[in-house]
Amino acid sequence: MNYMIAQLLNLINYSILSQEKGLDQRIDEAFQPVSDIFSGVIFFTVGDYPFVIYLLVGSALFFTLVFLFPNIRYFATAINVVRGKYDNLEKTESDSKDGEVSHFQALATAVSGTVGNGNIAGVALAIALGGPGATFWMIVCGLIGMSTKFVECTLGVHYRDVDKDGVVYGGPMYYLTKGLKERGFEKLGKVAAVIFAICCIGGSFGGGNAAQSNQAAIVLKDLLGYDSTFAGAMIGLILAILVGIIIIGGIKRIASVTEKVVPFMALLYILACLYIIGSNFSFIDDAFKLIITEAFNPTAIGVGGTISVLMIGFQRAAFSNEAGAGSASIAHSAVKTNYAASEGLVALLEPFIDTVVICTMTALVIIIFNFSGAFMYGGEGGVLIDGVLYEGAGITAKAFDQYIPGSEYFLTTAVVLFAVSTMISWSYYGIQSWKYLFGKGRVADMVYKFMFLAFIVIGSAASMNSIWAFSDAMIFAMVFPNMIGLYFLFPVVREQLNKYLKVIKERKNIRI
Repeated sequence: MNYMIAQLLNLINYSILSQEKGLDQRIDEAFQPVSDIFSGVIFFTVGDYPFVIYLLVGSALFFTLVFLFPNIRYFATAINVVRGKYDNLEKTESDSKDGEVSHFQALATAVSGTVGNGNIAGVALAIALGGPGATFWMIVCGLIGMSTKFVECTLGVHYRDVDKDGVVYGGPMYYLTKGLKERGFEKLGKVAAVIFAICCIGGSFGGGNAAQSNQAAIVLKDLLGYDSTFAGAMIGLILAILVGIIIIGGIKRIASVTEKVVPFMALLYILACLYIIGSNFSFIDDAFKLIITEAFNPTAIGVGGTISVLMIGFQRAAFSNEAGAGSASIAHSAVKTNYAASEGLVALLEPFIDTVVICTMTALVIIIFNFSGAFMYGGEGGVLIDGVLYEGAGITAKAFDQYIPGSEYFLTTAVVLFAVSTMISWSYYGIQSWKYLFGKGRVADMVYKFMFLAFIVIGSAASMNSIWAFSDAMIFAMVFPNMIGLYFLFPVVREQLNKYLKVIKERKNIRI
């Protein structure tokens, strides 16, 4: 541990010197062409919008129809599974269930990987660009995205590996390898699994880590009034030590933290939003009326019509809940269960919590705030309020500040908690992919964790936007190999679902 801290201190000194010499800017500029090429490939457009968004939304709709709206039909069942109502059914199968964490812990870990700064900044961006109508399409995308999460997380549990010590290894790497081999496409499965694992590792270092620590450092520096590289590095070191203590214990410790932090931070944020919404009770019906009306008849400046608003809403929702990226199935695979579909049902709650509940709360706060005519909808994503340009989280912060005195302390706390919870979840996603590629030994394990902690400090102390943009693109590159698995293997999901529902009906005669 002392060696790792010493190395991190050396990295801080290097980052500081790099800042003084402008090395990080030079690296950023040198890497820009690579980032642009990779991002261009992943986010290639069809009709002015990234094809990956069409793929995510189209697939979500497909799975919703194929499984006859599981997001609605089995919503209550999913709640009951999380509550542990059906745990006694599992005990009749065997004395012990494979897995390491409970249904609730698996859900909390996966939610912590998606609920983050996108819920604060991303929603504000969507409304600033497309107006209130974008909220409607975000909700629609979140609802159908529940079906995709159900499919990929059921497969994650069904095809997982469990070693002799009970340690679980799961996710798209395993259902691509095993599942496609069953279908006679062994080589395709191996190639797709390797591509997914590489992209997941890259995403864990960038969008799931460095970018998160960067945002946490920015809000903390603003609050404390210290705008320096050294201050960012110190914040990064503290975050690295905190995250390191958590992730060194593996999924069990990660889950024990997320099951406490995620409900706390989500409840804290929702209560703050409800306070603002409740304080403006007379505007609630007007806000929802505006959301629905503007979804089909947008009036925001520069918005081309309903399709434009629809795509803005879909894009932000897809980026927020990551349904289809496959990352969440890694966390859900660790659940203690004998029935794969039980965790698939739990997973469908994830986009509902992230997008339908939390994103909608943020949207209502911003829309109610803007009934006073504070800014004009439309434009490039930034808005002028009292002559000052606000973007992303700044818009949300301005809305909160209007109704909650000292809200900068609350939002700083929220951003930091969101960032830490996202980092610890993505550390698990990354290390599972790392182990798939490089083996499950202790040395490989420590190498990844050291690199992950180093990126926390780098993210806090430096600004290399092109590298992080590259890493973010890797997260959405995961969609392409993952979708291969989902389309080949969704019949397996139907089998697992029928099996689980049959057990519930036959053994307990419980209405589902």
